[in-house]
Amino acid sequence: MNSVKSCIILAGGLGTRLRKTVSDVPKCLAIVAGKPFIDYVIGYARLQGVENFTFSLGYKAEDIILHLKTNHSNLNYNYTIETEPLGTGGGILLSSEKMDDDHFFVFNGDTLFQADLKSMSQLHLNQHNDITIALKEMENFDRYGSVDLKEEKVVAFNEKQFKDKGLINGGIYLISKKVFSAFRPGDTFSFEKDVLEPYTTHGKVGGKVFNAYFIDIGIPEDYTKANTDLKDITTL
Repeated sequence: MNSVKSCIILAGGLGTRLRKTVSDVPKCLAIVAGKPFIDYVIGYARLQGVENFTFSLGYKAEDIILHLKTNHSNLNYNYTIETEPLGTGGGILLSSEKMDDDHFFVFNGDTLFQADLKSMSQLHLNQHNDITIALKEMENFDRYGSVDLKEEKVVAFNEKQFKDKGLINGGIYLISKKVFSAFRPGDTFSFEKDVLEPYTTHGKVGGKVFNAYFIDIGIPEDYTKANTDLKDITTL
């Protein structure tokens, strides 16, 4: 399996776009095809060889902690709680302080992308990347920004606009801890704007395209779709 064994799962978001559909729990605990969505993310990561989990929590953290304690007692995990929003970068940095590893995956608790983490690890380590992103090819989309890739290096991120075909950021990162050397735990910053985009200009961001199942339950339409898609998945 992959040589990177640790991950952070970002599970602190407010989920405002999904609030009308799922109002009483954090977005990652929304019931999808009979179980909390985060269980699919955990199951996928474990199948891919991830052994150590850190959960980055914020909104209704106590609900997620209870779920982990009750349903994942055999999981090797810890967690951090943001007492105030730190942004995606601040949340990742805070959780990375719990890790001894130099490299770790980052997943979103509301997104399932069944990318091959082993090949992602190989690319990351062989190219000496500081960040590697799992990319997904999509058609007829305007919900996501697009990504320009050249020889497995990300060269540009484009703002959201309608595209008939293109690559999107699939929300899985493989990160070298050193990318946060300019920040301190507790700092508030955006991973995308303050880390990812600057590193791209230095040729330090790799990208790997996967033709794998992808769903982001952040909007009601895709939450409904996930309930249909995942009802037949028994391995996660």
